[in-house]
Amino acid sequence: MSVRPEYRVLVLNRLWQPVNIVGVLRAMNLLLRGRASAVHAEGEGPHQVFPAGEWFAHSLRNPPPAADGVRSACALIRVPRVLLLGLYDRVPRREIRFSRRNVYLRDDHTCQYCGRQFREEELNLDHVVPRDVGGRTSWENIVTACVRCNSRKANRLPEQAGMTLRRAPAKPRWRLVTASALSEDELAAWRNFLEVTPAGQLPWRN
Repeated sequence: MSVRPEYRVLVLNRLWQPVNIVGVLRAMNLLLRGRASAVHAEGEGPHQVFPAGEWFAHSLRNPPPAADGVRSACALIRVPRVLLLGLYDRVPRREIRFSRRNVYLRDDHTCQYCGRQFREEELNLDHVVPRDVGGRTSWENIVTACVRCNSRKANRLPEQAGMTLRRAPAKPRWRLVTASALSEDELAAWRNFLEVTPAGQLPWRN
């Protein structure tokens, strides 16, 4: 195998909605078994769909760089960046686990009081409604806060501390994928299938 070990493939259901990100072996297995077709666009052109045979012919006509292909007995086959499933039309419903890291991802590592971005080690989780007055540790009551803002707010409501939330916290309805977690190649190939928000997150809606 020549392809880079970190190479990943976005999988779409037959309604062109993203449902998974898989490695090379899984992607080629789906393609070879006829369960999926390759989706590819040349430059700024439209996306075309290639069943396995047509995709292999396309690879022979347009040999990929070694880092983007897998070698068969007689040729280097391009690994697609995007696959389209032939029959599957559901979007898996996944519960997003409540965790410190996922709250940081939801809030784009941005303090919800001062609006500045920080490294994870410079952030805390803040209870909007303090636990002393019945505030719960939940998606709807926890926000990302920098150490300074967290100390300033202390054990008070935001309005009591003279502070304003940038946005009300809520449980995400999507699988969080951040732009920083994608390579430049992935971002370029997948951008049309993942909605990019102003905050730089790529919400993969479920």
